[in-house]
Amino acid sequence: MSMRKRTLGNSGLEVSAIGLGCMGLSHGYGAGTPTQVGVDLIRAAVDRGITFFDTAEMYGPFTNEEVVGEALAPVRDQVVIATKFGFDIIDGVQKGLNSRPEHIKEVADASLRRLQTDRIDILYQHRVDPNVPIEDVAGAVKDLIDEGKVLHWGMSEPGVETLRRAHAVQPLTTIQNEYSLWTRNPEREILPVCEELGIGFVPYSPLGRGFLTGKIDENTTFIEKDFRKNLPRFSEENRKANQKLIDLINDVAKKHDATAAQIALAWLLAQKPFIVPIPGTTKVHRLEENIAATEIELSPADLQELDAAASVVSGERYPEALEKMTGL
Repeated sequence: MSMRKRTLGNSGLEVSAIGLGCMGLSHGYGAGTPTQVGVDLIRAAVDRGITFFDTAEMYGPFTNEEVVGEALAPVRDQVVIATKFGFDIIDGVQKGLNSRPEHIKEVADASLRRLQTDRIDILYQHRVDPNVPIEDVAGAVKDLIDEGKVLHWGMSEPGVETLRRAHAVQPLTTIQNEYSLWTRNPEREILPVCEELGIGFVPYSPLGRGFLTGKIDENTTFIEKDFRKNLPRFSEENRKANQKLIDLINDVAKKHDATAAQIALAWLLAQKPFIVPIPGTTKVHRLEENIAATEIELSPADLQELDAAASVVSGERYPEALEKMTGL
């Protein structure tokens, strides 16, 4: 089975139809994995045709980029690496937003070292910094592109106006927002603008932080370092209410002899041809399961049923204070 390819918008940047989100190897869901386990998993992804890898300085912080750099150094010219700037990280702790131009350039240089490479394929602004005009941010990235240190740029979770202003200074290759069967906010404004301007779209958390795999229910307990403990949508009551969506995904999965995770990914791929999800995993068998989702063709009836079931989801995605700040 050869991996299908997709192009991110008008940029001509071709990547595997599904990428690998590397964050969970070192950040967000507990203690993270030993370096060698992370390296082995990323190399297993390469062997299976994945060419698109997503990291950020904030994951770890810093350790995730090092793992990605070590894993991909032998195949650097065959893969596309995306990383991100946008925070002050002091003594290993995120201390708020920072997209000042001089900071962006320092972060890019540090990321290049950790990634063991001479160029970053896609550099994202991790979160919009209200204290820095987006034109200045775009200008700093344009300088990095002119120097050859960065090839493409993207933004994560921008508003539509900010996106348009940024794109006018330096055309964006891709937007990375949370998008899945249970987080459909991008459909309202962002996806139509991406289509209009020829910008690719990379959904993070395409499996709803694990919930859409059907492996989490009202009785699941999360370990202390798992940030899902603090998310309203993962409260016991909301997990119970959202089980209806999982039941329907499972029904569709049975028809296709597939898993719930595969149906959730196939649904995303069916939305637009320029969408490239980046599910994360620490296990090779899950990696293979996610890749196989690219072979599933959902019928119009399947898509309609899933749309209807996903139109009512219980619980907010983030607590209010985190909505703007979080890099997860």
